[in-house]
Amino acid sequence: MKQYIIIVTSILFAQLAFSQEAETTTASKIWSLEDCIAYAMENNITVKDATLNASISEVDYSKSKSARLPNLFGSASQNFSSGTSIDPITSDYVSDQIHSTNLGINSSMTLFQGNQLSNQIKQNKLLLEQNSLLAEEAKNSIVISILESYLQTLFSKEGIAIAESNLDASEKEVLRAKSRLDAGSIALTDYTEAQSQAATNKYNVIAAKNEYEQNIITLKQLLELSPLENLEIETIDENTDLLNLELNKEAIYTNALNYLPEVEASKTNIAVNEKELDIAKGGYLPTLSLIGSVGSGYTSINDNTFSDQLDVNFNQKLGLSLTIPIFNRNQTKAAVQTASLNIERAEIQKQTVEKEVIKKVETAYQNALSSQEQLIAAEVSKEAAEQSYNLAQKKYELGDLSTTDLVISQNTYTNAQQNYLQSKYLNILYHQLLQFYQGNEIKL
Repeated sequence: MKQYIIIVTSILFAQLAFSQEAETTTASKIWSLEDCIAYAMENNITVKDATLNASISEVDYSKSKSARLPNLFGSASQNFSSGTSIDPITSDYVSDQIHSTNLGINSSMTLFQGNQLSNQIKQNKLLLEQNSLLAEEAKNSIVISILESYLQTLFSKEGIAIAESNLDASEKEVLRAKSRLDAGSIALTDYTEAQSQAATNKYNVIAAKNEYEQNIITLKQLLELSPLENLEIETIDENTDLLNLELNKEAIYTNALNYLPEVEASKTNIAVNEKELDIAKGGYLPTLSLIGSVGSGYTSINDNTFSDQLDVNFNQKLGLSLTIPIFNRNQTKAAVQTASLNIERAEIQKQTVEKEVIKKVETAYQNALSSQEQLIAAEVSKEAAEQSYNLAQKKYELGDLSTTDLVISQNTYTNAQQNYLQSKYLNILYHQLLQFYQGNEIKL
Protein backbone atom coordinates (compact mmCIF):
# COMPACT_ATOMS: atom_id res chain seq x y z
CA MET A 1 0.00 0.00 0.00
CA LYS A 2 2.87 2.36 0.86
CA GLN A 3 4.53 1.61 -2.47
CA TYR A 4 1.25 2.38 -4.29
CA ILE A 5 0.99 5.79 -2.57
CA ILE A 6 4.56 6.61 -3.60
CA ILE A 7 3.84 5.72 -7.23
CA VAL A 8 0.64 7.83 -7.35
CA THR A 9 2.40 10.77 -5.69
CA SER A 10 5.23 10.57 -8.22
CA ILE A 11 2.79 10.60 -11.12
CA LEU A 12 0.97 13.63 -9.70
CA PHE A 13 4.22 15.53 -9.21
CA ALA A 14 5.29 14.66 -12.77
CA GLN A 15 1.98 15.94 -14.16
CA LEU A 16 2.24 19.12 -12.08
CA ALA A 17 5.79 19.73 -13.29
CA PHE A 18 4.73 19.16 -16.91
CA SER A 19 1.79 21.53 -16.50
CA GLN A 20 4.02 24.23 -15.03
CA GLU A 21 6.53 23.72 -17.82
CA ALA A 22 3.77 24.02 -20.44
CA GLU A 23 2.48 27.21 -18.83
CA THR A 24 6.00 28.63 -18.73
CA THR A 25 6.48 27.80 -22.40
CA THR A 26 3.18 29.49 -23.32
CA ALA A 27 3.93 32.52 -21.19
CA SER A 28 7.43 32.86 -22.63
CA LYS A 29 6.23 33.03 -26.23
CA ILE A 30 7.30 36.25 -27.88
CA TRP A 31 5.04 37.43 -30.71
CA SER A 32 6.59 38.89 -33.83
CA LEU A 33 4.58 41.11 -36.16
CA GLU A 34 4.33 38.20 -38.59
CA ASP A 35 2.96 35.98 -35.81
CA CYS A 36 0.34 38.58 -34.91
CA ILE A 37 -0.80 39.01 -38.52
CA ALA A 38 -0.98 35.26 -39.18
CA TYR A 39 -2.94 34.68 -35.98
CA ALA A 40 -5.37 37.52 -36.70
CA MET A 41 -6.09 36.17 -40.18
CA GLU A 42 -7.38 33.00 -38.54
CA ASN A 43 -9.11 34.43 -35.48
CA ASN A 44 -10.14 38.07 -35.92
CA ILE A 45 -13.95 38.32 -35.98
CA THR A 46 -13.98 41.07 -38.62
CA VAL A 47 -12.01 38.83 -40.96
CA LYS A 48 -14.26 35.87 -40.13
CA ASP A 49 -17.38 37.92 -40.86
CA ALA A 50 -16.02 39.07 -44.23
CA THR A 51 -15.02 35.49 -45.09
CA LEU A 52 -18.51 34.27 -44.21
CA ASN A 53 -20.01 36.86 -46.57
CA ALA A 54 -17.82 35.49 -49.36
CA SER A 55 -18.94 31.94 -48.51
CA ILE A 56 -22.61 33.00 -48.58
CA SER A 57 -22.03 34.54 -52.02
CA GLU A 58 -20.56 31.24 -53.18
CA VAL A 59 -23.71 29.43 -52.02
CA ASP A 60 -25.91 31.98 -53.84
CA TYR A 61 -23.87 31.52 -57.01
CA SER A 62 -24.30 27.75 -56.84
CA LYS A 63 -28.04 28.15 -56.17
CA SER A 64 -28.51 30.43 -59.19
CA LYS A 65 -26.84 27.87 -61.47
CA SER A 66 -29.18 25.19 -60.14
CA ALA A 67 -32.19 27.34 -61.12
CA ARG A 68 -31.71 26.14 -64.71
CA LEU A 69 -32.39 22.55 -63.70
CA PRO A 70 -35.87 21.03 -63.66
CA ASN A 71 -37.60 20.61 -60.32
CA LEU A 72 -39.27 17.38 -59.21
CA PHE A 73 -42.07 16.98 -56.65
CA GLY A 74 -43.91 13.93 -55.44
CA SER A 75 -47.48 14.11 -54.21
CA ALA A 76 -49.90 11.78 -52.47
CA SER A 77 -53.42 12.35 -51.15
CA GLN A 78 -56.09 10.27 -49.48
CA ASN A 79 -59.70 11.56 -49.71
CA PHE A 80 -63.14 10.60 -48.45
CA SER A 81 -66.42 11.98 -49.80
CA SER A 82 -70.08 11.19 -49.15
CA GLY A 83 -73.18 12.09 -51.09
CA THR A 84 -73.36 13.26 -54.67
CA SER A 85 -69.88 14.13 -55.87
CA ILE A 86 -67.43 13.66 -58.72
CA ASP A 87 -65.21 10.65 -58.48
CA PRO A 88 -61.63 12.09 -58.57
CA ILE A 89 -60.40 9.16 -60.62
CA THR A 90 -63.22 8.45 -63.12
CA SER A 91 -64.75 11.97 -63.09
CA ASP A 92 -68.26 10.35 -62.92
CA TYR A 93 -71.10 11.73 -60.79
CA VAL A 94 -71.84 9.26 -58.02
CA SER A 95 -74.01 9.22 -54.92
CA ASP A 96 -72.04 7.10 -52.54
CA GLN A 97 -69.25 7.12 -50.04
CA ILE A 98 -65.93 7.25 -51.88
CA HIS A 99 -62.44 6.50 -50.68
CA SER A 100 -59.85 7.63 -53.20
CA THR A 101 -56.05 7.78 -53.42
CA ASN A 102 -54.02 10.00 -55.76
CA LEU A 103 -50.30 9.54 -56.42
CA GLY A 104 -48.18 11.68 -58.71
CA ILE A 105 -44.81 13.13 -59.65
CA ASN A 106 -44.63 16.64 -61.13
CA SER A 107 -41.78 18.50 -62.77
CA SER A 108 -41.23 21.83 -64.50
CA MET A 109 -38.29 23.51 -66.16
CA THR A 110 -37.88 27.12 -67.23
CA LEU A 111 -36.80 27.27 -70.88
CA PHE A 112 -36.76 31.03 -71.28
CA GLN A 113 -37.32 33.88 -68.82
CA GLY A 114 -36.02 36.98 -70.56
CA ASN A 115 -32.44 35.77 -69.97
CA GLN A 116 -33.00 36.50 -66.29
CA LEU A 117 -31.62 33.16 -65.18
CA SER A 118 -28.39 33.59 -67.16
CA ASN A 119 -27.97 37.17 -66.01
CA GLN A 120 -28.66 36.17 -62.42
CA ILE A 121 -25.90 33.56 -62.63
CA LYS A 122 -23.48 36.14 -64.04
CA GLN A 123 -24.46 38.66 -61.38
CA ASN A 124 -23.97 36.16 -58.55
CA LYS A 125 -20.58 35.28 -59.94
CA LEU A 126 -19.67 38.97 -59.86
CA LEU A 127 -21.02 39.25 -56.31
CA LEU A 128 -18.84 36.31 -55.32
CA GLU A 129 -15.81 38.08 -56.77
CA GLN A 130 -16.80 41.33 -55.09
CA ASN A 131 -17.26 39.77 -51.66
CA SER A 132 -13.95 37.94 -52.02
CA LEU A 133 -12.32 41.30 -52.72
CA LEU A 134 -14.10 42.85 -49.74
CA ALA A 135 -12.83 39.98 -47.59
CA GLU A 136 -9.30 40.82 -48.76
CA GLU A 137 -9.97 44.48 -47.93
CA ALA A 138 -11.05 43.48 -44.42
CA LYS A 139 -7.87 41.46 -44.01
CA ASN A 140 -5.79 44.41 -45.22
CA SER A 141 -7.53 46.69 -42.75
CA ILE A 142 -6.72 44.32 -39.89
CA VAL A 143 -3.10 44.02 -41.06
CA ILE A 144 -2.73 47.82 -41.00
CA SER A 145 -4.42 48.03 -37.59
CA ILE A 146 -2.07 45.38 -36.20
CA LEU A 147 0.96 47.14 -37.70
CA GLU A 148 -0.06 50.44 -36.10
CA SER A 149 -0.91 48.81 -32.77
CA TYR A 150 2.30 46.74 -32.77
CA LEU A 151 4.51 49.76 -33.42
CA GLN A 152 2.59 51.85 -30.88
CA THR A 153 3.15 49.13 -28.31
CA LEU A 154 6.88 49.01 -29.09
CA PHE A 155 6.98 52.80 -28.83
CA SER A 156 5.40 52.75 -25.39
CA LYS A 157 7.65 49.87 -24.32
CA GLU A 158 10.77 51.86 -25.16
CA GLY A 159 9.15 54.84 -23.45
CA ILE A 160 9.15 52.82 -20.22
CA ALA A 161 12.92 52.29 -20.52
CA ILE A 162 13.47 56.04 -21.01
CA ALA A 163 11.25 56.88 -18.04
CA GLU A 164 12.96 54.31 -15.78
CA SER A 165 16.40 55.58 -16.80
CA ASN A 166 15.37 59.13 -15.94
CA LEU A 167 13.96 57.98 -12.61
CA ASP A 168 17.19 56.17 -11.76
CA ALA A 169 19.23 59.27 -12.62
CA SER A 170 16.95 61.59 -10.65
CA GLU A 171 17.06 59.33 -7.58
CA LYS A 172 20.85 59.44 -7.66
CA GLU A 173 20.63 63.22 -7.96
CA VAL A 174 18.44 63.31 -4.85
CA LEU A 175 21.13 61.43 -2.94
CA ARG A 176 23.79 63.86 -4.14
CA ALA A 177 21.59 66.80 -3.27
CA LYS A 178 21.01 65.37 0.24
CA SER A 179 24.75 65.05 0.78
CA ARG A 180 25.38 68.60 -0.39
CA LEU A 181 22.51 69.85 1.76
CA ASP A 182 23.98 68.14 4.82
CA ALA A 183 27.34 69.71 3.95
CA GLY A 184 25.66 73.11 3.70
CA SER A 185 26.70 73.70 0.08
CA ILE A 186 23.14 74.03 -1.29
CA ALA A 187 19.90 75.50 -0.05
CA LEU A 188 16.88 73.46 1.00
CA THR A 189 14.99 74.58 -2.12
CA ASP A 190 17.61 72.90 -4.32
CA TYR A 191 17.12 69.63 -2.45
CA THR A 192 13.31 69.79 -2.63
CA GLU A 193 13.53 70.55 -6.33
CA ALA A 194 15.57 67.39 -6.83
CA GLN A 195 12.95 65.47 -4.86
CA SER A 196 10.18 66.98 -6.97
CA GLN A 197 11.94 65.94 -10.17
CA ALA A 198 12.34 62.39 -8.87
CA ALA A 199 8.64 62.24 -7.98
CA THR A 200 7.72 63.55 -11.43
CA ASN A 201 9.89 60.93 -13.09
CA LYS A 202 8.31 58.22 -10.95
CA TYR A 203 4.89 59.41 -12.08
CA ASN A 204 6.14 59.27 -15.70
CA VAL A 205 7.24 55.65 -15.21
CA ILE A 206 3.78 54.70 -13.94
CA ALA A 207 2.11 56.55 -16.83
CA ALA A 208 4.43 54.90 -19.38
CA LYS A 209 3.66 51.44 -18.01
CA ASN A 210 -0.06 52.15 -18.07
CA GLU A 211 0.15 53.33 -21.69
CA TYR A 212 2.01 50.12 -22.59
CA GLU A 213 -0.67 47.98 -20.94
CA GLN A 214 -3.40 49.88 -22.76
CA ASN A 215 -1.66 49.23 -26.08
CA ILE A 216 -1.31 45.55 -25.18
CA ILE A 217 -5.07 45.43 -24.57
CA THR A 218 -5.73 46.94 -28.00
CA LEU A 219 -3.42 44.43 -29.67
CA LYS A 220 -5.05 41.55 -27.80
CA GLN A 221 -8.47 42.63 -29.02
CA LEU A 222 -7.26 42.68 -32.61
CA LEU A 223 -5.88 39.17 -32.12
CA GLU A 224 -9.02 38.04 -30.24
CA LEU A 225 -6.87 36.90 -27.31
CA SER A 226 -8.23 36.43 -23.81
CA PRO A 227 -7.54 39.33 -21.43
CA LEU A 228 -5.93 36.79 -19.08
CA GLU A 229 -3.48 35.56 -21.71
CA ASN A 230 0.07 36.82 -21.54
CA LEU A 231 1.28 38.78 -24.59
CA GLU A 232 4.86 39.87 -25.13
CA ILE A 233 5.97 41.30 -28.46
CA GLU A 234 9.29 41.10 -30.19
CA THR A 235 11.51 44.17 -30.36
CA ILE A 236 12.94 45.29 -33.70
CA ASP A 237 16.37 46.39 -34.81
CA GLU A 238 17.17 49.89 -35.97
CA ASN A 239 16.39 50.17 -39.68
CA THR A 240 18.83 52.76 -41.00
CA ASP A 241 18.04 51.83 -44.61
CA LEU A 242 14.81 53.80 -44.32
CA LEU A 243 16.74 57.03 -44.05
CA ASN A 244 18.01 56.84 -47.60
CA LEU A 245 15.04 55.09 -49.17
CA GLU A 246 14.06 56.60 -52.53
CA LEU A 247 10.33 56.86 -53.11
CA ASN A 248 8.78 57.02 -56.58
CA LYS A 249 5.47 58.79 -56.11
CA GLU A 250 3.98 57.89 -59.50
CA ALA A 251 4.95 54.23 -59.21
CA ILE A 252 3.43 54.03 -55.72
CA TYR A 253 0.10 55.43 -56.95
CA THR A 254 -0.03 53.10 -59.92
CA ASN A 255 0.81 50.03 -57.87
CA ALA A 256 -1.68 50.93 -55.14
CA LEU A 257 -4.58 51.43 -57.58
CA ASN A 258 -3.77 48.08 -59.22
CA TYR A 259 -3.23 46.17 -55.99
CA LEU A 260 -5.68 47.36 -53.34
CA PRO A 261 -8.82 45.17 -53.47
CA GLU A 262 -11.26 47.98 -52.67
CA VAL A 263 -10.53 49.57 -56.06
CA GLU A 264 -11.27 46.36 -57.95
CA ALA A 265 -14.33 45.76 -55.73
CA SER A 266 -15.74 49.17 -56.73
CA LYS A 267 -15.26 48.30 -60.41
CA THR A 268 -16.99 44.96 -59.86
CA ASN A 269 -19.84 46.77 -58.15
CA ILE A 270 -20.55 48.64 -61.39
CA ALA A 271 -20.70 45.34 -63.29
CA VAL A 272 -23.04 43.90 -60.63
CA ASN A 273 -25.49 46.77 -61.08
CA GLU A 274 -25.26 46.50 -64.87
CA LYS A 275 -26.36 42.89 -64.59
CA GLU A 276 -29.17 43.99 -62.29
CA LEU A 277 -30.35 46.25 -65.11
CA ASP A 278 -30.30 43.30 -67.55
CA ILE A 279 -32.30 41.23 -65.07
CA ALA A 280 -34.86 44.01 -64.66
CA LYS A 281 -35.26 44.39 -68.44
CA GLY A 282 -35.94 40.65 -68.66
CA GLY A 283 -39.22 41.33 -66.88
CA TYR A 284 -40.60 42.78 -70.15
CA LEU A 285 -40.13 39.42 -71.94
CA PRO A 286 -42.35 36.29 -71.78
CA THR A 287 -41.54 33.19 -69.78
CA LEU A 288 -41.64 29.73 -71.37
CA SER A 289 -41.67 26.63 -69.20
CA LEU A 290 -41.74 22.89 -69.85
CA ILE A 291 -44.06 21.00 -67.51
CA GLY A 292 -44.68 17.28 -67.07
CA SER A 293 -46.21 14.83 -64.66
CA VAL A 294 -46.96 11.17 -64.12
CA GLY A 295 -49.62 9.85 -61.78
CA SER A 296 -52.19 7.28 -60.90
CA GLY A 297 -55.00 6.70 -58.45
CA TYR A 298 -57.46 4.39 -56.72
CA THR A 299 -61.18 4.76 -56.02
CA SER A 300 -63.34 2.59 -53.78
CA ILE A 301 -66.29 2.46 -56.20
CA ASN A 302 -64.24 0.41 -58.63
CA ASP A 303 -64.16 -3.31 -58.04
CA ASN A 304 -60.57 -3.76 -59.22
CA THR A 305 -57.80 -4.19 -56.69
CA PHE A 306 -55.60 -1.32 -55.57
CA SER A 307 -52.60 -2.44 -57.63
CA ASP A 308 -54.75 -3.10 -60.74
CA GLN A 309 -56.28 0.37 -60.53
CA LEU A 310 -52.84 1.97 -60.19
CA ASP A 311 -51.83 0.17 -63.37
CA VAL A 312 -54.99 1.05 -65.28
CA ASN A 313 -55.15 4.68 -64.13
CA PHE A 314 -51.46 5.42 -64.78
CA ASN A 315 -51.16 8.62 -66.84
CA GLN A 316 -48.47 10.93 -68.22
CA LYS A 317 -48.62 14.59 -69.16
CA LEU A 318 -46.17 16.83 -70.99
CA GLY A 319 -46.74 20.41 -72.03
CA LEU A 320 -45.48 23.95 -72.45
CA SER A 321 -46.54 26.97 -70.44
CA LEU A 322 -46.14 30.50 -71.79
CA THR A 323 -46.59 33.57 -69.59
CA ILE A 324 -46.67 36.95 -71.33
CA PRO A 325 -46.37 40.09 -69.17
CA ILE A 326 -48.96 42.68 -70.17
CA PHE A 327 -49.25 45.02 -67.22
CA ASN A 328 -47.79 44.57 -63.72
CA ARG A 329 -48.49 48.01 -62.27
CA ASN A 330 -45.21 49.42 -63.69
CA GLN A 331 -43.16 47.19 -61.42
CA THR A 332 -40.76 46.25 -64.22
CA LYS A 333 -40.42 49.86 -65.35
CA ALA A 334 -39.58 50.96 -61.81
CA ALA A 335 -37.03 48.14 -61.45
CA VAL A 336 -35.30 49.22 -64.69
CA GLN A 337 -35.15 52.85 -63.56
CA THR A 338 -33.81 51.88 -60.13
CA ALA A 339 -31.12 49.67 -61.69
CA SER A 340 -30.04 52.51 -64.00
CA LEU A 341 -29.72 54.89 -61.06
CA ASN A 342 -27.74 52.31 -59.09
CA ILE A 343 -25.25 52.07 -61.95
CA GLU A 344 -24.65 55.81 -61.72
CA ARG A 345 -24.29 55.52 -57.95
CA ALA A 346 -21.77 52.67 -58.34
CA GLU A 347 -19.70 54.80 -60.72
CA ILE A 348 -19.67 57.63 -58.17
CA GLN A 349 -18.68 55.17 -55.43
CA LYS A 350 -15.81 53.98 -57.60
CA GLN A 351 -14.53 57.53 -57.95
CA THR A 352 -14.88 58.01 -54.19
CA VAL A 353 -12.90 54.84 -53.48
CA GLU A 354 -10.13 55.89 -55.86
CA LYS A 355 -9.98 59.30 -54.21
CA GLU A 356 -9.72 57.68 -50.77
CA VAL A 357 -6.93 55.39 -51.97
CA ILE A 358 -5.02 58.29 -53.47
CA LYS A 359 -5.53 60.31 -50.30
CA LYS A 360 -4.18 57.66 -47.95
CA VAL A 361 -1.27 56.86 -50.27
CA GLU A 362 -0.50 60.57 -50.63
CA THR A 363 -0.65 60.98 -46.84
CA ALA A 364 1.66 58.04 -46.25
CA TYR A 365 4.02 59.28 -48.97
CA GLN A 366 4.29 62.81 -47.55
CA ASN A 367 4.63 61.48 -44.00
CA ALA A 368 7.35 59.06 -45.13
CA LEU A 369 9.35 61.91 -46.67
CA SER A 370 8.80 64.08 -43.62
CA SER A 371 9.66 61.31 -41.16
CA GLN A 372 13.01 60.73 -42.90
CA GLU A 373 14.05 64.32 -42.29
CA GLN A 374 12.54 64.39 -38.80
CA LEU A 375 14.42 61.25 -37.80
CA ILE A 376 17.74 62.70 -38.90
CA ALA A 377 17.06 65.94 -37.01
CA ALA A 378 15.78 64.09 -33.94
CA GLU A 379 18.87 61.91 -33.81
CA VAL A 380 21.18 64.93 -33.93
CA SER A 381 19.09 66.66 -31.25
CA LYS A 382 19.15 63.57 -29.03
CA GLU A 383 22.92 63.18 -29.25
CA ALA A 384 23.48 66.87 -28.51
CA ALA A 385 21.04 66.81 -25.59
CA GLU A 386 22.72 63.69 -24.20
CA GLN A 387 26.15 65.32 -24.29
CA SER A 388 24.74 68.44 -22.68
CA TYR A 389 23.07 66.42 -19.94
CA ASN A 390 26.23 64.40 -19.23
CA LEU A 391 28.18 67.65 -18.94
CA ALA A 392 25.50 69.11 -16.66
CA GLN A 393 25.74 66.08 -14.36
CA LYS A 394 29.51 66.49 -14.04
CA LYS A 395 29.11 70.19 -13.26
CA TYR A 396 26.44 69.37 -10.69
CA GLU A 397 28.73 66.87 -8.99
CA LEU A 398 31.41 69.57 -8.78
CA GLY A 399 28.94 72.11 -7.44
CA ASP A 400 29.18 74.36 -10.50
CA LEU A 401 25.51 73.88 -11.55
CA SER A 402 22.27 74.46 -9.71
CA THR A 403 19.61 71.81 -9.30
CA THR A 404 17.24 73.85 -11.42
CA ASP A 405 19.65 73.91 -14.34
CA LEU A 406 20.28 70.19 -13.98
CA VAL A 407 16.53 69.48 -14.03
CA ILE A 408 16.14 71.62 -17.15
CA SER A 409 18.98 69.76 -18.85
CA GLN A 410 17.46 66.39 -17.94
CA ASN A 411 14.02 67.38 -19.24
CA THR A 412 15.55 68.64 -22.46
CA TYR A 413 17.31 65.30 -22.92
CA THR A 414 14.11 63.40 -22.12
CA ASN A 415 12.14 65.37 -24.70
CA ALA A 416 14.87 64.76 -27.27
CA GLN A 417 14.76 61.02 -26.54
CA GLN A 418 10.98 60.92 -26.90
CA ASN A 419 11.07 62.94 -30.13
CA TYR A 420 13.65 60.57 -31.57
CA LEU A 421 11.64 57.55 -30.49
CA GLN A 422 8.47 58.93 -32.04
CA SER A 423 10.24 59.85 -35.28
CA LYS A 424 11.77 56.40 -35.49
CA TYR A 425 8.48 54.54 -35.24
CA LEU A 426 6.61 56.95 -37.48
CA ASN A 427 9.34 56.49 -40.07
CA ILE A 428 8.95 52.73 -39.88
CA LEU A 429 5.15 52.94 -39.98
CA TYR A 430 4.83 55.13 -43.08
CA HIS A 431 7.44 53.24 -45.06
CA GLN A 432 5.77 49.94 -44.21
CA LEU A 433 2.40 51.37 -45.24
CA LEU A 434 3.80 52.42 -48.62
CA GLN A 435 5.22 48.94 -49.11
CA PHE A 436 1.90 47.38 -48.14
CA TYR A 437 -0.13 49.61 -50.46
CA GLN A 438 1.99 48.34 -53.33
CA GLY A 439 1.40 44.70 -52.49
CA ASN A 440 4.76 44.09 -50.82
CA GLU A 441 5.10 42.06 -47.64
CA ILE A 442 5.42 43.88 -44.33
CA LYS A 443 8.65 43.00 -42.56
CA LEU A 444 10.14 44.51 -39.43
